Amino acid sequence: METILTGIRVNGELTLGNFLGALVPMVRLANAHNKNHNINIFVPDLHTIISDVDGDLQKNIIKSIKYYLAAGLEPNENVYIYRQSHVSAHSELNWILNCVANMGELSRMTQFKEKSEGKEHVGVGIFDYPVLMAADILLYDAKYVPVGEDQFQHIELTRNLAIRVNNRFDKEIFTLPAKTLDQAKFMGLDGGLRIRDLQNPEKKMSKSSKSENSKIMLSDDPKVAAKKIMSATTDSEANIKYDMFNQPGISNLLQIEALVNNVPLQEVISTWAGESRYGDLKQKVAESVQTFLETFQAKLDLIPDDIVYELLEAGENYANKVASAKLSTVQKAFNLR
Repeated sequence: METILTGIRVNGELTLGNFLGALVPMVRLANAHNKNHNINIFVPDLHTIISDVDGDLQKNIIKSIKYYLAAGLEPNENVYIYRQSHVSAHSELNWILNCVANMGELSRMTQFKEKSEGKEHVGVGIFDYPVLMAADILLYDAKYVPVGEDQFQHIELTRNLAIRVNNRFDKEIFTLPAKTLDQAKFMGLDGGLRIRDLQNPEKKMSKSSKSENSKIMLSDDPKVAAKKIMSATTDSEANIKYDMFNQPGISNLLQIEALVNNVPLQEVISTWAGESRYGDLKQKVAESVQTFLETFQAKLDLIPDDIVYELLEAGENYANKVASAKLSTVQKAFNLR
């Protein structure tokens, strides 16, 4: 079966935007394809330590996996959850691919340029992590890798490294992941919904924002989160319509209402068409967010750690078997074995 691979972010708490915009769509994709695809959901803890970790890494790992389960992930015999650092082939293939990659292509990576701009000292991990990402993908012959558009450049790098190795030894050692356009088509990417900053809707919601009222965290007290919605920035047009360019604040509230209730955005837009009382919209969205967080947090509390460790044990047994076999093939090609 073809493999779909994705990583669970573990660097601290998630915002409502992270959860609804990235994690929930991945869970839906996994549940839709877990009968005819291998679903690899790995914890990128090696990637995480590139920068400072918010909180305790081990606790973050367990919580992050619980987020997937609370979001409705349906584990079956084709769903594998594993920690990157517990599969040594990731690090070993990373080194081999480093010997194939070149400095020029890594220095052109947009993420590296953004994260290193203006800094005198930049960690090698920030420069090299796209190669580790390539190892994460190529070890499992993953065809589809659900990522944001900011990561598409890294998918193309993965394809280039795989092609380079295959051509070097004149045989298909690595399976190429699908091209980025095919990735987007498979994942159903159409621009998507992106929750914005509640105080400055020109920006996306971010946990790094200094204003607590600008963001809703999954751990927020539901009543406090509702108050944040009530204080959200809107405008003075007195017309409830979806127009992200001219009315980003109101449009953001409509998006949140759609996402937390799992209904099409157009349905929410139609419900509020012609209305002008912003207070009514805020009250409705505040109630929806409060109910959503109460329900989600209750689900989260019911998931025992033991369930997570059982999934990790099974997933890591599988991952080590598959990854070691692929690594062996690569090592033999390079005459290391």
